[in-house]
Amino acid sequence: MNITLAQAEKLISIAKEKAIAIDTKMNIAIVDGGANLVAFVRMDGAWLGSLDISIKKAKTARFFDMNTGIVGELSQPGGSLYNIEHSNNGLITFPGGIPIKNASGEIIGAIGVSGSSVENDHTVAEAGAAAL
Repeated sequence: MNITLAQAEKLISIAKEKAIAIDTKMNIAIVDGGANLVAFVRMDGAWLGSLDISIKKAKTARFFDMNTGIVGELSQPGGSLYNIEHSNNGLITFPGGIPIKNASGEIIGAIGVSGSSVENDHTVAEAGAAAL
């Protein structure tokens, strides 16, 4: 099961609304169940450097089916996933990537958000992921 373009566009719309509500500009990426990019938006004025980060956050969340912040906790020195960020052509292991589940609880993709503090990135990603 994969996220559809219509669903991805809905998530992006909700995430953009949240970004506007907290007065920040974001790059928002949605990947499908195979971690392939389905939809992307760069809000006017969002950092160019965060474009790639948002896509990698979405892919990281899908590759490991967990929030990127959790991957980050596990990848600290001494952690069970130490140095994992160097795999898969580079992962992002700080908050802002969240798996997307359908009504049955199956993971059908992931959202990645970047452009502000990791707290804001996670807040916007959470709003998008909850929109399904």
